[in-house]
Amino acid sequence: MKFMSRGANSLRAGSYVVLPVVVLFGSVLAFSGCRVGPKYKRPDLPTAPAATYKEAQPGDPLAQANGWHMANPQDEMLRGKWWEVFGDPDLNALEEKLVINNQNIKQYFENYMVARALVQGTRATLLPTITFGPSYNAQGTGPSSTAKLSSSSSSRSYSVPFNVSWEPDLFGKIRSTIQQEANAAQVSAANLSNETLSEQASLAQYYFELRGQDALVALYDKTIASYTESLRLTQTLRDTGIDTDQDVAQAETSLRTAEANAVAVRTARAQYEHAIALLIGESASDFSLPAKEVSMKVPVVPTGVPSQLLERRPDIAAAERTMSEMNAEIGIGMTAFYPTISLSAAGGTQASDIAKLANIGARFWSLGGSISETVLNFGARGAVIRGYKAQYDASVAGYRQTVLNAFKEVEDYLVANRQLAEQTGREQLAVDAAQRYEQLATTRYRTGIDTYLNVLTAQNSLFNAQQSMVTLKTNQMTSAVQLITALGGGWDSTQLPTEKQVASRK
Repeated sequence: MKFMSRGANSLRAGSYVVLPVVVLFGSVLAFSGCRVGPKYKRPDLPTAPAATYKEAQPGDPLAQANGWHMANPQDEMLRGKWWEVFGDPDLNALEEKLVINNQNIKQYFENYMVARALVQGTRATLLPTITFGPSYNAQGTGPSSTAKLSSSSSSRSYSVPFNVSWEPDLFGKIRSTIQQEANAAQVSAANLSNETLSEQASLAQYYFELRGQDALVALYDKTIASYTESLRLTQTLRDTGIDTDQDVAQAETSLRTAEANAVAVRTARAQYEHAIALLIGESASDFSLPAKEVSMKVPVVPTGVPSQLLERRPDIAAAERTMSEMNAEIGIGMTAFYPTISLSAAGGTQASDIAKLANIGARFWSLGGSISETVLNFGARGAVIRGYKAQYDASVAGYRQTVLNAFKEVEDYLVANRQLAEQTGREQLAVDAAQRYEQLATTRYRTGIDTYLNVLTAQNSLFNAQQSMVTLKTNQMTSAVQLITALGGGWDSTQLPTEKQVASRK
């Protein structure tokens, strides 16, 4: 159905058409408040969160003495720069570089900016589109000649038109599309936060792994010095007839094995250093981090209560916003059952002389509109909506699975932190015992009571215990990082931009 009116001779003639069209536009604007589609409501979880985390319980006294403390629900949650709880200036500086220079984070940020641009573009379609296209045209004919007559003709035309077109959002298709794209932008923002947290956590873990390798290098250097002294002593005793070549061979075997293993430790350290360079956006060829002894003291990590986890993990926020996005798509699909109305208007001036463009007689205008509705499509629209509903149901399942996995990860790292602390406490007892054993064996060997084999056994026991201790302390630090990550780091849902904010140009 179409209507069209034209006029060019007077403004009065056009007024009889403009008035009903203005009324039509007003009626359309009043009716544009209608919007079809289901209202979004966050689905219930499969089970209600427990009052406290199951694994957040006091452990062995040795665990408490080695970094494990029960998190108090009243403790202040981590905020912002969570890595500062470790109190390491080098780690703090590296994390600051990561946020600025990490290329993966930059990719996720640009993806978010693309999502925002889509929202802004769709939002603009709520308003009419105005175009302006001035033109100039000249044409003519060549001379026609007869025996006594020659003539030619030409003409010029100037036009300054304006065109306005608008498709009013009667049933909310554009508004549902805006909401769907805004939700998608929120998902992108949550993914950006999740990727940032993941990169920050990887950097902290690599950093503590590197410091663990520093500790192992120092241990190997100390052990190699001890083994070198043992080899010298054994050679001296052999030369005096007290020890044998077998004792010397055993001492040298221990020394060379330690030297070979030390090379592997330095290789691992270099690889962690390269990984850190990649994370902070620097060339591995130009980056170096000097060896340093750190305390490896595990911080107290406040866990809060399980219900807070739903608001503190960006991946949960992304899953929840995905549900809202899928719900909006159902509304978009339902608008296909309703008619579409398009309105247009054009006007301007046109004359053969540019000086006459301002004359009333040179003006022209037109108004028009159309309405369209699909009469029969053999169930295609219904199939599309059923597909959207299935996608929504799938997103609900994905959301619930994300929440359940979040609780699992927190419980996993809580028990890992407690058990590692207890294990570290017991390993320290083993280190103390091995040191006494090594001292006694060395003394008895120097006085000629025992053979070198006892010293070798004691040295190996001490080294293995000390190596296990370094590994456990490193694991404690990386496990603390994993627990903080599972708790969402310093993020919370208030940092997620609103639908209005993602549509803003700021």
